[in-house]
Amino acid sequence: QVQLVESGGGLVQAGDSLTLACAASGLPFANFGGGWFRQAPGKEREFVAAINWSGANTYYADSTKGRFTISRDHAENKVYLQMNSLKPEDTAVYYCATAPNWRLLRWRDADEYAYWGQGTPVTVSS
Repeated sequence: QVQLVESGGGLVQAGDSLTLACAASGLPFANFGGGWFRQAPGKEREFVAAINWSGANTYYADSTKGRFTISRDHAENKVYLQMNSLKPEDTAVYYCATAPNWRLLRWRDADEYAYWGQGTPVTVSS
């Protein structure tokens, strides 16, 4: 059974940092790409960042480039999202997603991803 479990969300102040983690099980995660998406109240789910199977290639939304860093640890089957200089507009539920690397042609497209976690909420107060 495939499982993605996010952790690390919480309530922080503007300018703070937070690191999210996504633990994968039930699949050969080393061959899978990983992505982070978020959904704010009343808004559509949007792409945040993604990383390929090796970690050599990363992709970011314009709104997170330079502030967020995605990384992965093959030994722990985890993908991380380091978020710095957080803003109130970063408030959302953050979701981890994954799919076989060969399938991920459009990294920013949520439809490309086969498996999703339940999400972890992040609230940034001003």
